[in-house]
Formats: sequence, C-alpha cells, structure tokens
Amino acid sequence: MNKWFNPYVALAVGVITVSTSAIFVKLAEAPAGVVAFYRLFFSVLFLLPVFLYKYVGELKRIRRRDWLFSVLAGVFLAFHFILWFESLNYTSVASSTVLVTLQPLFAFIGTYLFFQERLSKKAIISGIIAILGSVVISWGDFRISGMALFGDILALMACALVTAYLLFGQDVRKRLSLVTYTFIVYGFSTVTLLFYVLFTGDSFTGYPASDWGWFILLAIFPTLLGHSLFNWAVRYISTNVISMSILFEPIGAAILAYYVLNESVTWSQFLGGSLVMLSVGYFLRENRKKNHTNVLTSD
Repeated sequence: MNKWFNPYVALAVGVITVSTSAIFVKLAEAPAGVVAFYRLFFSVLFLLPVFLYKYVGELKRIRRRDWLFSVLAGVFLAFHFILWFESLNYTSVASSTVLVTLQPLFAFIGTYLFFQERLSKKAIISGIIAILGSVVISWGDFRISGMALFGDILALMACALVTAYLLFGQDVRKRLSLVTYTFIVYGFSTVTLLFYVLFTGDSFTGYPASDWGWFILLAIFPTLLGHSLFNWAVRYISTNVISMSILFEPIGAAILAYYVLNESVTWSQFLGGSLVMLSVGYFLRENRKKNHTNVLTSD
C-alpha cells in the first residue's frame, strides 16, 4: 500500500471521472474514431511538458518486454475506445455502459491465468451479484435483435479489450513511473487511432466548436483523472479490484445523464445500482481486510 496516497481513494476519484465519458461522447457530433483520437491526442499533449521536464530520462531504462507490453496496452486501449464509442451509435447509453463495465468476467480469468491470483468464494459471489446488478440497471434496454444486439456485442468486445489493457499495465507499472507509462501507452494509442481515422477516411476537422470542448473534457476528466489514476492504482492493487470498482460507472453515468441529458432514473436502474454498490463495497472491504492480514503476516 502506498504511504503517501491511498490507492482506494485514487480508485474512487477515477471511477467518478470515468463516469463522465459516455456523457461527453454522446454530446459530441464527431465519429467514434475521431472522438477517441482527440481524447488521447489532447491527453498526450497535456502530459508532454511534465514528461519532458522530469521523466524523459526513464526511457533509457525501459526493458524490451516493457516496451512490448506498453505498445500492446496502447493498441488495446485505442480499440477499446473505438468499439465502445461505436457501440453508442447502435445501442442505448445504459446498455453500452453496463456491458463495457462487466470487466470482472474477464479480469478474474486474466489475473488467474497470468498472475495466478486466487479468488475466494466471497469475491466470486460478490462479482456475480455486481454483474447481475449491472444487468438489472438496463434491463429495459437490452434487446436481442437488430442493430441493438450489434451494439451490445461491440460493447462486450470493448470490455474485453480494456481488461487486457489493465492486465498488461499491472505488469509494466511495477517497473515504470505513472507519467512515463501513461505517456507511452497514450502515445501508442494516439498513433493507432491516427491510422484508424486515416483508414476510415473520416475528417480531422470541420466539427462544431462544442465538439472541441468535449474532446478536451474527455482528455482531462475520464482519461487523465480516470484511466491515469487506474494506471497508478494498478501498481498497488489488483486488476480484479479495479475492474470490480469500475462497475460503479453505470451508476455515475445514470446520475449525470439525469442532470445533463434529462434522462430519468428507472426502478431497474435504482435496484440494480443498489445491488452493485452493496456487492462492490463488500468486495473492496474483504479485499482490504485480506491485504491487511497479509501485511501483518509478512511483518
């Protein structure tokens, strides 16, 4: 556990700021690839002065394996954004947000296969309840036919990709500073998205002034204050914990949608949100107790 700043506090701030993502994307008029590109481009631009001032020397010490994992994490993050933003064009915000936050399904498998992390029965049960709560949140939005189903599939694929991004980060962040790792990953994501936009033939210009505001807000809040805090926290806590915590995102998105987009909160969203909060709170409490016990044992 970091002695200067509690990773769980960083996790909470990250989840709150990430909850703004779907709102900003929905308000922007640009295509998904363009929105994703500028989100990462402005993030890299904002990080550049800090990186050049203090962290550029760290590049000399990066191992070949860390370069490879950082590149893969950047590519996975880029296509996570592409698929998720695109899914919002086919299915509802609630369905897309819920599906893209079902990361425990993939994180539990990934951390077991790659890091041999064992899960207790309590963790598995709380994960299942949280996932059921996420499904209940958008029960009325799930449709099993047509373009909505295509959007749901895109959101699930985006979910798998962001979990892979966090898993690679869990390994690399043990050896790299937050700024260096984040700058490298966001940089490779930006380059990936640049080629994607060129491939699709979408324009980089010609969008209303409001869109540029959304691009910058996407860079500042859900990226630099969201994903970057996840990248910092993953050095101290497992991808499983982060993935479980991100299940709070649909709740935050629903609250913001109520005030910003005038979307009402349904009974299913209230019930599902309550299940998610209870199960994730229980999971985090058990995880902290486990970590505390491990520290006492090691001492």
